Amino acid sequence: MTQEIIMFILTTFRAAIRAGSPLLAGTLGEIIVERSGVINLGVEGMMIMGAVSAFGVAQITGNVFLGVLVATIVGGGMALIHGFMSITLRVNQYVSGIALTMFGSGLSSLIGLQYIGIPGYSLKPILFNFDLLVYFFIFLVPILWLMLYKTKMGIIIRSVGENPEAADLLGINVNLVRYLCTIFGGALAGLSGAYLSVSYIPSWTQNMTVGRGWIVIALTIFASWDPVGALLGSWIFGGIEALQYRLQPLGISPSLLGTLPFIFTMLVLVVSAKESFKKRVGAPSALGKPYKRGKK
Repeated sequence: MTQEIIMFILTTFRAAIRAGSPLLAGTLGEIIVERSGVINLGVEGMMIMGAVSAFGVAQITGNVFLGVLVATIVGGGMALIHGFMSITLRVNQYVSGIALTMFGSGLSSLIGLQYIGIPGYSLKPILFNFDLLVYFFIFLVPILWLMLYKTKMGIIIRSVGENPEAADLLGINVNLVRYLCTIFGGALAGLSGAYLSVSYIPSWTQNMTVGRGWIVIALTIFASWDPVGALLGSWIFGGIEALQYRLQPLGISPSLLGTLPFIFTMLVLVVSAKESFKKRVGAPSALGKPYKRGKK
């Protein structure tokens, strides 16, 4: 019995890592975006476009790595649109992000019609049944943590997100920093979508992200905008997904467990709308606020 319990824990943990990997990648990207003072609610749209791009390019070329690369570029390109709208034109960042999600969802459905039911190409496992992307996402955690807290680049990003006026006075190009962070976050969102369609479930189905982009937004807050917190949070949510059917023999409904991440997401998004909550959890002071030189 003890051996069975150990095996259950190990297999569940391994499944949690796989299920949590797209959440981890998306959350790491969104942390960098929001640390610079920009919030992008278009994660869901960028993820789903990354998924269909990776799958489609892999089908056309037979090269899954090229598909992953294109998905990354597509995610970054979509984020550039959000950057132009929210940084240059200074439109409402929440509206711009939601519009990006709607655009990505609709376009991916149109593009993906021809790929429904077609077997997909898949990345090959390299160690412990994990592929290269899983290890890359985990490797990014210490890299981004060190960058944020131990390098000049990290200080610049955080200062732009906390006090863009002061950063501007020090000669920092606030808009450029925000653009670069936004594009980086979008690229990781596209990459997380690629993971879904060429690794986690090597296939294409409409709406295959099933709300993961919104979970990423909540996880960013849950992690207190910290890469290590993103790792723990994504694995917790991945564990819930992994347990959905493993606990069914005990009489626990998979549907019940499946709704928990979305209930948590809604609660976090509702509570985080309050400025007092944002201050308590350490949100960047200028988060969601457009910056115009010479004006506060």
